[in-house]
Amino acid sequence: MPGHLSTHVLDTAAGRPAAGIAYRLYAIEGEGRQLMAEGRTNADGRAPVPLLTPATIRSGPYSLEYDVAAYHRATGVPVSDPPFLDVVTLRFNVTALDQHYHVPLLLSPYGYTTYRGS
Repeated sequence: MPGHLSTHVLDTAAGRPAAGIAYRLYAIEGEGRQLMAEGRTNADGRAPVPLLTPATIRSGPYSLEYDVAAYHRATGVPVSDPPFLDVVTLRFNVTALDQHYHVPLLLSPYGYTTYRGS
């Protein structure tokens, strides 16, 4: 499906999808930002619907935030106070409106990795 954005979160420390992580997607507009989508990952660690669709996608910078400390606390993982990772923020750019942008997040309590997926 061209012209959309999806995300998927995997808990690499536990070896499973990260279900129930709250996320928010913002379009960056100068010094401000506009909330475009929000929700929680499903049992497979995925956003249940595309965060951007052909009707809402536009070129420019975006910020995708994940509430990772709350997720770790909810799954019983010991988290320091304050947590080392609280909210993971990924800032990226959309340049081609006819492409699928997929943003995976590979997560542990003390680190994360991301890349442009397919």
